[in-house]
Amino acid sequence: MPRRCNNSSSLIRKKRLKKMKLTDNEKRDAVRFIEEGKPLPEKYRFLLFDESKQVELTWNGKSDEVTNVVLPFQIIEHVDEPRTETKKLAQDSFEFTSGRQVSGWTNKLIWGDNKYILSSLKNGPMREEIEKNGGIKLIYIDPPFDVGADFSMDIEIGNSTYEKKPNVLEHIAYRDTWGKGEDSFLSMIFERLSLMKDLLAEDGSIYVHCDWRLNSSIRLILDEIFGRENYRNEIVWCYSGPGKNDKGFVKKHDNILFYAKSDSTKFEILRVKHKSGIHNSGNFLGKESFKEGLKEELESLGKRIEDWWSDIYTADRKRNELVGYPTQKPHELLERIILSSTQPNDIIADFFVGSGTTPAVAERLNRKWICSDLGKFGIHTTRKRLINVQRELKEDGRDYRAFEILNLGKYQRQHFIYDGKNERDELKQQEKIQKENDFKSLILEAYKATEVQGFNSLHGKKGFEFVSIGPVNQALSRNHVEEVINECLKNNITSVNILAFEFEMGWDRTLQEEAKDKGIRLSYKQIPIDVFDKRAVQKGEVIFYDIAYIEFKPIIKKNMLSIELTDFAVFYNEGNLNINEELQAGKSKIIVENGDLVEKHKDKDGNISENILTKNWHDWIDYWSVDFDYESKPEVIKFKKEDGSTEEVWTGNYVFENEWQSFRTKDDKKLELISSERELINNKTKVAVKVVDIFGNDTIKVMEVKI
Repeated sequence: MPRRCNNSSSLIRKKRLKKMKLTDNEKRDAVRFIEEGKPLPEKYRFLLFDESKQVELTWNGKSDEVTNVVLPFQIIEHVDEPRTETKKLAQDSFEFTSGRQVSGWTNKLIWGDNKYILSSLKNGPMREEIEKNGGIKLIYIDPPFDVGADFSMDIEIGNSTYEKKPNVLEHIAYRDTWGKGEDSFLSMIFERLSLMKDLLAEDGSIYVHCDWRLNSSIRLILDEIFGRENYRNEIVWCYSGPGKNDKGFVKKHDNILFYAKSDSTKFEILRVKHKSGIHNSGNFLGKESFKEGLKEELESLGKRIEDWWSDIYTADRKRNELVGYPTQKPHELLERIILSSTQPNDIIADFFVGSGTTPAVAERLNRKWICSDLGKFGIHTTRKRLINVQRELKEDGRDYRAFEILNLGKYQRQHFIYDGKNERDELKQQEKIQKENDFKSLILEAYKATEVQGFNSLHGKKGFEFVSIGPVNQALSRNHVEEVINECLKNNITSVNILAFEFEMGWDRTLQEEAKDKGIRLSYKQIPIDVFDKRAVQKGEVIFYDIAYIEFKPIIKKNMLSIELTDFAVFYNEGNLNINEELQAGKSKIIVENGDLVEKHKDKDGNISENILTKNWHDWIDYWSVDFDYESKPEVIKFKKEDGSTEEVWTGNYVFENEWQSFRTKDDKKLELISSERELINNKTKVAVKVVDIFGNDTIKVMEVKI
C-alpha cells in the first residue's frame, strides 16, 4: 500500500513531479528518495532538467555558487621611484634626466586569499578604476597543482640552506585546497576561474598553466566556465633536463590552456625564425620553385608559432633571471603570452603571482598589471624584483609605473567569516564557529592562560594580564587592536597580551604608543605553529615569541637627513620541537631557536653539537627601506554603499612611501646599513623605517626627527 503524504511540502513535490516527463513509477520513486533524504539516482538529472549538461566534470563538493564578499583594499606601501644617490632634493623635487614615472594607473600587488581578492575586485569600487583603464585583457595563472607538495621554501643563509615551512595562514589555505585531494583542489579552482571570467574584459583571454596531474580536469572545467567554443589552444611547453620515470617516459612538458572570453577576443600572430631555413620544395607553396626573392622574404618573416614550444628554456637554465623561487617561470614564456594577447597599456592579471615573473615582464613590455599571492614571501620576492625592473628601465631612459602593495582589509570581519550563501552554508558556518572557539581554548591552554567570559575582544587572563587572541583565519589588523583598546578603556583594564598567527603587512607599533598614553600596556606575541601539536601543548612546550623590533638613528648634516639602521631582532622558534630526539645519528638539520638560525648535528654516539648561522643582527635582514616624510599620505579605503555609490574613509593609518631601499639579491648578498641623504624642507619630520626579514615578514618603526 503506497505511503500517504500528509504534509504540504510532499504534496507540492508531487505536483511538480507530475509536470515532468516521468513515468508513474519514476515519480513515486523520486518522492520516496526525497522523503528519505537520499540522493536521486544520476538518471533523474537528465529526466528533470532538459538543459542538463550531457558532458561535464563532477566531483564531491562541486557548486556553482561563488563568493560575493566585498572587502576594502588597504594601500600599505607605495613604490613610486627607484632609489637615487645622485639627487639629494626633497620629495617631489626630483629632476629626471632619464626614465620617469608614468602618471595615472598605479600597478597593484595584493597580499591575501585570491578568492576574496577576486570577489572584491569584481564587486567592489576598484572595478570602476579597472574598467576606466579598459578592463583586464589577460589573466595568466600558474596555480599549485602538485597535490603532494608541502609548499616549503628554501632560504639561503650564507653557505647553508634553511627549509622554511608555510605560515599558519598558508597552512589553512593549502589544507582547504588539498584537504580532500583532487576534489577540494577542483572546488577551489572552479570558484576562482568563475570569478576570473566575470572580471575579465569581453575581449580578454585567460591562460592556465598546469601539468599532467590535473591538465585533463582543468580543461573540462574551463570548457564548462568559458565554453568549449572559446577554447583556443592547449600549448605544450617542452623542455629537457634530468628526470626519472621507471614506468614510462620521462615527463618533460607543461600544458598551458588558452581560452578566449568571447569571439571578440583579440589575438596577435607571432612569428619565429625557421630553425633550418625554407627548403626549395615544390610542395611548399604548391609551385615548382620559389619566385625570385620569395624564399629570402619568407625566411625573414619567420614562421607562425605553433602550439608546441620547445625553444624556451626553463628558468633554472637562465641564472640572470633566478630569484630563488621553486616554481619560477622564464621571462620568454610570459613575454610570448603577453605579446600575443595584449597591446601596450593593457591590464594583465596574475592571482598566483609567486616569484613575480608576470608583473616583471608586463612592466618591461609597458603593460599595466594587478597581481596577488597568499604568501608573504612571494609578495616580498615580487616587490624586490619590480624595484629592480624600475631601476633598469630608468637607467635605460625608459618610463615605468609606480606600484602599490595592498592588504585585503578586514574592516568587515562579519562578512569574512559569515559569507554563507544558503541554509546549508549557514550550518557549516556554525560548525566553523565552534571549531574556532575550540581552537582558541587550545591556544589559551598552550599560553597557560584561563578563559574569561563577557568580553568581545578579550578571551583569557594570565596572572594579572588579559589575553586577546587575534583572528584564526586571517592576519591581525589594526582594527582588532583598536577594539582591544576600547574594551580596556571601558573596563579599566591596564595590560593585555595580544596573540596572533600573522600580522598585516606593514605592521607597526604606533598603536602601542597610543595605548600607553591612555594607560594601557599592549604587547604582541606570535602564536607558533607548534600549537597545532596537542602533545606539545599538553607538555607545556609551546613557546610564544615577541614580534621583531627595529632600532635606527638619524644622521643630520645641516638640512640633509640620512638614516642608519643600528639593530634588528627577531624571536622566532621553528622546527625545534623534539629535535634532539628526532634527529638521526650522523645527520644535521637547521632550526630556528630563540631568534637564531642554528645548525644542529648529532654524531654517531648521539652527542649534539650546534653552530649558530646568524652571527650578526643584520644577518636576519633581507630588505629595508625608508620613508623620509611618513604621515604625508593618509591611507584611504573605498567602500561601496548600498545605493551603489562609493564612500572614502581614512583608516587612521598612513601609506608607507618607499623612497630608498637596500636589499639582498641572489648574486649580491651585501646590505647597506646607511641610507642616502634627503633634503628636509621643514625643521621636523616623521621618518618610517621598514625591515623585511629573510622569511618575508615586515616590521615598521616610526620616529620624529627634528633639525
